[in-house]
Amino acid sequence: MTKRETYEARTEELILPLMEEFGFELVDVEFVKEGDTKYLRTYIDKDGGVTIHDCETVAKRMNDLLDEEDFIEESYIFEVSSPGLDRPLKKEKDFIRNMGKEVEIRTYRAIEGQKEFFGTLTGYTEDAVTIVTEEEETKTFENKEIALIRLAFDF
Repeated sequence: MTKRETYEARTEELILPLMEEFGFELVDVEFVKEGDTKYLRTYIDKDGGVTIHDCETVAKRMNDLLDEEDFIEESYIFEVSSPGLDRPLKKEKDFIRNMGKEVEIRTYRAIEGQKEFFGTLTGYTEDAVTIVTEEEETKTFENKEIALIRLAFDF
C-alpha cells in the first residue's frame, strides 16, 4: 500500500464512526498534492445535501482525531466538503443508487471515434459499466477504459 493509500484508508477508518453518528455518507477521501501544498480531503453527503455547518461540525471533530492519531508524516491541509452535483461515481453504492439515471462517461482513448458517451446506467460490476444510449444501443465499458463517469445534467 502506498503512503497516500495508507493515509486515505486510515482517515476513512477514523471518519466512518462520525458519519454514522451524524447520519452522513462518506463519499470519498483523497490525499493529493496541488502545487507545493498537500491536502487531505473528505467528501460527505446526506439526503437533501450537506451544509457548510455540517462540514464545519465534521471538520472540528475530525481535526481532533487527526491530531490525536498523528499518522500523517508530512504537513497538509484538511478539508471537508460536499461532493457537488458533478461528482464522479466511484463506489459500488454510487452505481447502485444511480441505476436508471442518465450518466456521462469519458474514456481514456477513443472508442468508435469518440471519447464521450451519454446514456442510462443499466448495469454495474466490479469490472464494467453498462449504459443504454439515446439511440437505444447497449454499450459496456470496462472500468480500465473509463477516465470519468458521473451523472449527466441538462442545463
